[in-house]
This record gives sequence, structure tokens and C-alpha cells, in this order.
Amino acid sequence: MHPSRISLRPFKLSDVDDFLKWASDHRVTRYLRWNTITSREEALAYIENVAIAHPWRRSICLDDRSIGYISIKPESGDDRCRAHVGYAVAAEYWGGGIVTAALKMAVSKVFDDMPDLVRLHALVEVENKASQRVLEKVGFLKEGLLRKYGFCKGEIRDMFVYSFLSTDKIL
Repeated sequence: MHPSRISLRPFKLSDVDDFLKWASDHRVTRYLRWNTITSREEALAYIENVAIAHPWRRSICLDDRSIGYISIKPESGDDRCRAHVGYAVAAEYWGGGIVTAALKMAVSKVFDDMPDLVRLHALVEVENKASQRVLEKVGFLKEGLLRKYGFCKGEIRDMFVYSFLSTDKIL
């Protein structure tokens, strides 16, 4: 996959059909905090009310078609120095390095976009080895295990916490 084919951009309502292809796949949404999207109407509402309204949610695009997303959500008030990172990509692109490339793009840009930001952190289920590899390839540091920490899809799960600081180097 040539890196020049991969880009990040804000979501548009016209992404609805491409978005629905991957957001309706249980394999893709398995570790996400939001549920699988099952209809075009639900997809449009999500894009309009969540993705577009979000402070920093970008569509991962291949040749300008939405194949996933990266979300960097800053906390507020005195905690605005840190932000939570989340991402997903269509199952057909798993293992191709697309999320790693897109996350490197996001990390290299977000500290400029959000001057108060010092720390990014990501929470990853212990069994989600692929996501752990993505974070490590970008340069995130695994800080530790949070036992029974994250509620996802009806159960409380153990999670690893990873961080990347504004002073860290992208690998």
C-alpha cells in the first residue's frame, strides 16, 4: 500500500456509504465503545452528530474513500493537557500498515492543532494484539495493565494503557 494513497480528513455526509461498509462489520466494532451501525439512516446520524461534531475525528481514507477513523478526544478544563486516542479500519485492510501510517499522520499533526495537549493515551483490551502492535510501531509506550478497567460490549475488561507525549519521537 503506497503511503500517498492514505490520507486523513474530516468526515463528510457523503462518506455515508463507505462508512457504513466498515461501521456495520462486527469484527471492526468489536473493541469500539460504540455499537455496530446497522442502517444508512443510523450511519448518517452518526456522521453528522458524532463524527463531524467531534473536536478531532478524522476519516482514514484510501484514495479519498473512508475506510476507518482516528479519534483524538481532549479532556476539558485543567485536564486539557491530555487526550484519548481511538481508531478502527475496515477488516479488509487489517495488517496492511494503514492504521500505523494514519496514526503517525495524526500524532504529527494533533499537537500543533491543540497547543495545550501534552499527552495522548490509548486504552487497549489485553486480547487486542493488533492494536497494541499499531501503538508500539508509532512510538507509544505501554505504561501498564489496568485490571477490570474498561466497559465494552457488556463486560468489564482488563486493558493496557499506552501513552505518547508531545516530546516523544514518532518511530
